[in-house]
Amino acid sequence: MVDPIDLQIIKILKQNSRYSYAEIGRKIALSSSSVRERVQKLEDTGIIESYTLKVNPRGLGYNMEVFILLKIFDGKLNLVLKEIHGFKEVEYAHRITGPYNIHIKAILKDQEHLQNFVDTLITYGNPTTLLILSEIKPEK
Repeated sequence: MVDPIDLQIIKILKQNSRYSYAEIGRKIALSSSSVRERVQKLEDTGIIESYTLKVNPRGLGYNMEVFILLKIFDGKLNLVLKEIHGFKEVEYAHRITGPYNIHIKAILKDQEHLQNFVDTLITYGNPTTLLILSEIKPEK
């Protein structure tokens, strides 16, 4: 069972998963050993699944982010589900309800890269592309 202290630890780790147990403990008035035990319990129970690295794609030359809604052609859904994460452009993909089957977030270098990626997706279904202008971040 997750208690309010566990929720505080999760909130802090979501802000920065590199905080030490001591830093987290100072923020919530708990010893570093208690924080370590709680984090270990959250990991063991699967509540904390993994720690990730967030990279600024622009620093790697990828200057375009898009959402793509894909309406899969009949009989191609299982193929798309198997192959979608094989595309280096795909940051994440979700199977969704409604008139489309798949929602993709893709990271691309430029318009030509986008055109080539859309041309690839056309073999699986009808894509609708939405250019991401900016991310709306919560105020701190």
